[in-house]
Amino acid sequence: MTRRVTPDLPRSRSRGGYTLIELVITLALLGIAGTMVIPAMTQSGVLRTQAAVRTIVADITFLQGDALAYQERRAIWFNRYAEIDAGAYTYAEGNGYVLAEVSGPVLDLETAAMADPDNPTSPFFRDFGALDRNREAWNKFGGVRIENVNFNDGDMLIFDELGGPVENLTGPEPGNGGSLEVWSDLAAFRINIAPFTGRVTVERIDIDEAD
Repeated sequence: MTRRVTPDLPRSRSRGGYTLIELVITLALLGIAGTMVIPAMTQSGVLRTQAAVRTIVADITFLQGDALAYQERRAIWFNRYAEIDAGAYTYAEGNGYVLAEVSGPVLDLETAAMADPDNPTSPFFRDFGALDRNREAWNKFGGVRIENVNFNDGDMLIFDELGGPVENLTGPEPGNGGSLEVWSDLAAFRINIAPFTGRVTVERIDIDEAD
């Protein structure tokens, strides 16, 4: 009987490290990846700012339509937000706004705040947060700030029974419209409300020129 002998194959040597060529290639690939990731992160921040702008515009148009549908005055009070404490909501100055029903010459958010359609047990408000108070909201919207709110020299936008902006809570005088700005470190936008019609438009602010 013939016996086959399999020749021993040479064993691979264990490598003690990387060659210079391999290190150069690795560093080059990391550099290319870095140039791709940084613009993507910047673009993500701009998109979060735009999401905040769309949210504000949607809430303004919702409030305008609600005023027309119910033939009652509505208001959106900027630079305010709601927070829950011991099961009850309280309101304070902050980076956000509250939507409210208007029933008299004084607006008390404790009783006038509208219910959130998505959560009827909560008032209808937005809190864009501060870094030390609401990190979740800060991250979601890219750290936006509502600034330069001006509606008839105040921070309250009021719609009458036909959905048009008015000067005050009870008077018949039409409002001058107005605007507010939404800022982040990467982008800025101005939201304009036209007088009489209440038409909402958005324009981009050049951050470099603003500085």
